[in-house]
Amino acid sequence: MKIPVSDITDEGLDLAYEETVRSDSLSLLSPVSVALRVDKFGTEVLAKGEVRTRVELQCGRCLKNFQRDLDVAVNVVYHPAEELRGDERHEIKDDELDMGFYEGDELDVSELVIEQILLNVPMKPLCSEACKGICPKCGADLNVKACNCELRVADPRLGVLKKLLDGKE
Repeated sequence: MKIPVSDITDEGLDLAYEETVRSDSLSLLSPVSVALRVDKFGTEVLAKGEVRTRVELQCGRCLKNFQRDLDVAVNVVYHPAEELRGDERHEIKDDELDMGFYEGDELDVSELVIEQILLNVPMKPLCSEACKGICPKCGADLNVKACNCELRVADPRLGVLKKLLDGKE
């Protein structure tokens, strides 16, 4: 959804809609529900609200796919892209992490929605906090059954110390 910046009045703009979003890097299972308040202050545009959807993720421990609801709080300030003209390189500072840019007189809310969803997916998604993962030796799912693999691996550099503890020389 694209919004002409010139159409944003002094009272602001309230947006509430659902749209089907496609992403190459994430499996979205439901339409994305968007509720945003868009205000304009001079050339700055403030987008504040919430984005909700259901995603399919892969557990970082047991590698099983699972579904999770994402509720993302959005609070982004947009500046005209013309402010960056002439800067070949621009280092992002801490206070600029929630900042975006719009081109011309158009603010693309769909890009904002996809960006915020991707930024809020956990780096290491877990199907549950109690997930035991898989055995690194035999590959058994430790949530289903325990395996009999010996997982204690000694560092070979400490072999000399082990001999001293065992009483051997």
